[in-house]
Amino acid sequence: MLVTSQLRSGKVFKSGDDVLIVQRFLGQKSGRAGIVTKLRVKNILTGQTSEVGIDSDEKFEEINLDVLEMKLSYIDGDTYVFMDQNTFEQYELQKEDLGDNAGYLTPEDDFPVMITFYEDKPVGVTLPTNIVRKITYCEPGIKGDTSGKSFKPAKLDSGIEVSVPLFCEIGTKIKLDTRDGSFVERVK
Repeated sequence: MLVTSQLRSGKVFKSGDDVLIVQRFLGQKSGRAGIVTKLRVKNILTGQTSEVGIDSDEKFEEINLDVLEMKLSYIDGDTYVFMDQNTFEQYELQKEDLGDNAGYLTPEDDFPVMITFYEDKPVGVTLPTNIVRKITYCEPGIKGDTSGKSFKPAKLDSGIEVSVPLFCEIGTKIKLDTRDGSFVERVK
């Protein structure tokens, strides 16, 4: 059984008769009735995408799916093509199927990803926990500020924008946590 706190991007679960895959974590809101987690999910059976609010005490049946290790071969518009390194078979996933994970992938990547299959159809991708990206644009760094407690927006080579400490500059390689997009450390 899965509890609400275990639902992350790429996780597949069953709610009623629907098989859902989490595309994006939208946040949490607490109130008198408790914590509600907002997620954008896609129904694997119908292909319909929706936003749902889930109470923190809800439990779900986890769906066991086939998972294969692959590498990103190339990107063609909104289609991401992955290749199995053993059989050299290629599988296509749409950008919307990848959810937030699409922002971390570029064709130059050499790290393996886990592709999730439901009834022999690719439905999602799980990235490594930490990946390295290069900053392509940010405001100039402030000399001497190495505390890492203040943040500024930075655009990465994959096209997404994340928050980085003030000491980061254009060209700096950083390690990111793909679960929430947070800065981990600077990479030499």
